[in-house]
Amino acid sequence: MTEATLRARLRTFYEGAGQTADRFRYALLAFDLLTVAWLVTSSFFERGPWHIQIDVAIGVVFLADFVARLWISRRPMKDLASFWGLADVLVIISLLFPIWGEGLAFLRVLRLYRVFHSPQTLDQLRDDVPGFRRHETALRAALNLLIFIFAMTSLVYQTQVTRNADIRNYVDALYFTVATLSTTGFGDITLVGNGGKLLSVIIMIVGISLFLRLVQVILRPPKAHFPCPTCGLRRHDHDAVHCKACGTVLNIPDDGLD
Repeated sequence: MTEATLRARLRTFYEGAGQTADRFRYALLAFDLLTVAWLVTSSFFERGPWHIQIDVAIGVVFLADFVARLWISRRPMKDLASFWGLADVLVIISLLFPIWGEGLAFLRVLRLYRVFHSPQTLDQLRDDVPGFRRHETALRAALNLLIFIFAMTSLVYQTQVTRNADIRNYVDALYFTVATLSTTGFGDITLVGNGGKLLSVIIMIVGISLFLRLVQVILRPPKAHFPCPTCGLRRHDHDAVHCKACGTVLNIPDDGLD
């Protein structure tokens, strides 16, 4: 098999259509979810050699995925220097060479954002999940908020667990994050140091913004995402027959659900 053939076949797995490509991408998504579950579960156990072995195994899979995506990329250097590329590199280094312990573990959660928001994953969900297309905006807003909560929870845990007696496991960090984001502020858990105070401010400002965005998209009438072939307008009423901007006849896919 030539290099060009192998690259084309690999690109089919990551970007192509069909059941094989769908299963491959769902498998990657499931693996990312499992790594987040492991991140949460492992916080309840004392770190030991078996813990490091599992992290290294996860790092090997992440490295293989990262190298494959760069190899099939049409602009590899730009992808490598992007925010998501640098985040992947830092995650892989922290897993294979844990010189900072788990200090960069919170970046693993950000991988979920990249995977969920990739065009291929969104197309799969629109085709495979009933009602996703109709409620896509609200679901994506909810997902953004959920990923932010888990990313901030991981960051709180990693930065406070060794210096804050109130943060003993992931649940403590999650409790603080949600209490801070919701502005409830019970006060039984607070972050120490100037870095902890700044992190609390970030959680409040960004978290409230994402929460208000979720409320906004839930309350307003849902729209269908379908680019008009003439003017490019993307948001239309679900039962629209013509584009309201230019009058072009539309053929918006609908799963038939109310």
